[in-house]
Amino acid sequence: MKHNLAQDLEQCALPSALEAMGERWSFLILRGALSGIRHFEEFQSTLGIARNILANRLSRLVENGIMVRQPMQCDRRKVEYRLTEKGQELAPVMIALRQWGEKWGCAPLSCQVLADRRDGQPIRKIVIQAHDGRPLGLSDLVWLCPDEVTPVSEEPAAA
Repeated sequence: MKHNLAQDLEQCALPSALEAMGERWSFLILRGALSGIRHFEEFQSTLGIARNILANRLSRLVENGIMVRQPMQCDRRKVEYRLTEKGQELAPVMIALRQWGEKWGCAPLSCQVLADRRDGQPIRKIVIQAHDGRPLGLSDLVWLCPDEVTPVSEEPAAA
């Protein structure tokens, strides 16, 4: 089946994903949430963001299901913002962007290194991997339509 590239790009999920996140402040709020920040005041003081912009971006992240706003357990009058599963799954994207920025000198190298909690060793660079774990380069990739994809067996074939 022949496909129109313009039509396929129009149906791409990337623009919708970027729209759900918003812009720079949303990514910085997400970075803070991934680091454990939960309260409006913490986001505001850590990021140095205006209160109205922070309130707007947090509302947008909640509306898009990336974060949830919930009363605190210890004081029901106060609220905290927590990442949903959808929000937590943005972690590899955020880490890949940071690694890219560090590699290409978009900012000075951070004094902090993201490491495995278990052994304190730095994490590996985020890479594109094949279904079997092989690292893939851009030249190894091809776009296929769903009707052209060969399902990968979860179980090894019986001999």
